[in-house]
Amino acid sequence: MAGGEEVKLLGNWASPYVARDFADKSDLLLRSNPVHKAVPVLIHGGKPVCESRVIVQYVDEAFCDTRPPLLPADPRERAAARFWAAFVDDELLAPWGMVMRSGTDEERAEWTRRTVAAVDTLEGALGERSEGFFGGDRVGYVDVLLGGMVPWVRVTERLSGHNFFDASKAPLLAAWMECFGELDAARAVFQDVDRLVEYAGTIQARLAAEAGTASN
Repeated sequence: MAGGEEVKLLGNWASPYVARDFADKSDLLLRSNPVHKAVPVLIHGGKPVCESRVIVQYVDEAFCDTRPPLLPADPRERAAARFWAAFVDDELLAPWGMVMRSGTDEERAEWTRRTVAAVDTLEGALGERSEGFFGGDRVGYVDVLLGGMVPWVRVTERLSGHNFFDASKAPLLAAWMECFGELDAARAVFQDVDRLVEYAGTIQARLAAEAGTASN
């Protein structure tokens, strides 16, 4: 550990962010992230670091002596990586999550349309790279942030029949997903898809019941 200090991660097993929100919020979480009251939270040497994108950058800098950096050294390339990281969170993962939570077919169709549009844009961005990863010939910052969604690609396909990284429509992202999914570090932390499907189905059933109650 950096400086010999203890490192602890507060998270939730099912989330691609190592979870941004869940119902059972511990006192430690509320003390560590009183603003958003959400995970993940990294506690390093007793001090919290909040929000997944910030945590990844912090780890990249605090533990830089243990592995190659995720963010490139060139300032322009670093800025581009941060831009696409924000795009992944705001324009892709946000509507993608709503596809699973939508109460009506019309809402689901709109969130699906927005997700597909974001996938198309990201496919174009990956096409500008000469290698298979957003980080070039190795995993970089954007790859790590997007990589948490790989198990959820399978979950979405099984629950909705829609594969947003389908090889016929997004061949570069489909190839990227296969390569990323074969990494030992990724396989060590990926959730079991069957368990995720059950988890997501439970959430959908609860939301449907709540919507039905609200309409009565």
